[in-house]
Amino acid sequence: MSAQNTSSILYDLLTRLFGEINFYDFLYWHHYLRKTGHVVGYAMLGLLLLRGFWMTFGDRREWIRLLPVFAWLGTAFVATLDEWHQSYIPSRTGTPWDVLLDSAAGLAALTLAYVALRRKAPAPLNKVT
Repeated sequence: MSAQNTSSILYDLLTRLFGEINFYDFLYWHHYLRKTGHVVGYAMLGLLLLRGFWMTFGDRREWIRLLPVFAWLGTAFVATLDEWHQSYIPSRTGTPWDVLLDSAAGLAALTLAYVALRRKAPAPLNKVT
């Protein structure tokens, strides 16, 4: 899934959907399409980890505020391992900036979920100490 491999796949897909696209314009936007994929993927991972932790430990009231933290730490850990793995693949690069981007995407999604859950939760859940 290196940039060289995904460019031809995405270019074919987008030209089928939207008609002819200037290839040089596509190359410019290709980078941002790939980073958007990272953001969406790691935001979903963070939310899925939160749901998994909530379903497993949600009945322990003293842990409820820690569950988003655990979900974010899991997201950051997976992002770190993914970039470390990519550093060993010749056609890929593993950078700390991608770890930061992926972790920030997970944190943003978890923050939005936390705010939404706090608004939706019954009164006793909002007053957990």
